[in-house]
Amino acid sequence: MLKNVVKKIIPRIVRVICGKYWIRYKLHKLKKKIITFLEAEPRENYDEKKEIVDFLKANPLCVFPYDFSKKYNVNDIIVHLDHDNGMKYVLHGNKRLYFKKKWNEYRVKRYYNTLLTEQDIDSPHRYELAGFCVNDGDIVVDVGVAEGNFALSIIEKVEKLYLFEVDEEWIEALKETFAPWKEKVEIVCKYVSDNDEGNCISLDSFLGGRGIDFIKADIEGAEIALLKGCQNILSDREQIKIAICTYHKQDDANKINNVLKEFRFNTEFSKRYMIFLSDKRLCAPYLRKGLIRAVKL
Repeated sequence: MLKNVVKKIIPRIVRVICGKYWIRYKLHKLKKKIITFLEAEPRENYDEKKEIVDFLKANPLCVFPYDFSKKYNVNDIIVHLDHDNGMKYVLHGNKRLYFKKKWNEYRVKRYYNTLLTEQDIDSPHRYELAGFCVNDGDIVVDVGVAEGNFALSIIEKVEKLYLFEVDEEWIEALKETFAPWKEKVEIVCKYVSDNDEGNCISLDSFLGGRGIDFIKADIEGAEIALLKGCQNILSDREQIKIAICTYHKQDDANKINNVLKEFRFNTEFSKRYMIFLSDKRLCAPYLRKGLIRAVKL
């Protein structure tokens, strides 16, 4: 009731401006708490985090608190319009990467700028590194594909690519992005989990013993359920690589690492840390590892 009264009394533009200042205030307050917490760390733990403290003292709070995050500028991104389908795209490695039809140009620029930052060579969110990458002829599963930037970067190398995505607007864009390679791309409109109920499916059930060489997973905190649903794959495949995100929940890094260790995987966390600002319950120790790269021993 009070909310409706406020809307009637205070003009929208005033509410928007006040909301922006309130968000900035909260982020500034959170930044001070993070700096204070990190500076109180034992010296043996602080050395690798000093770079973050120095960055935060000189810059606004952000997901990737490192200088590499300042390399990318939305104004440098060129957005094209495909007049045949009315969809906007950017050239990603000289290949068209399409976005949701309803998005305006600025939103596409901001989103793609984030993708470039995430996959920077120094980013804790980068999936591939030298010595850990998709090889020619691999069969790849990309879970939580969204716009498909990772899948598009490897499309010319793979033999088969399974894309799991449930957002219909993203699926529309994915069909356009991967149209030139549709003979080796399968888009699956299912949540990947540990069961086969409703709109969910496990990788064990979906693949049914078929070969797989590489799994990439970024599914908003459902990564543990994915691993529970592919225990046959984890047990039976002698050569498989997994790049799986660990930052959505505070304790995911340890849990995911323990599961992979149980199946005799050699695991390594990505370097550096993320501050996952989308988690409204974010609290000490604030920093989270971005992902685990795992290879079967």
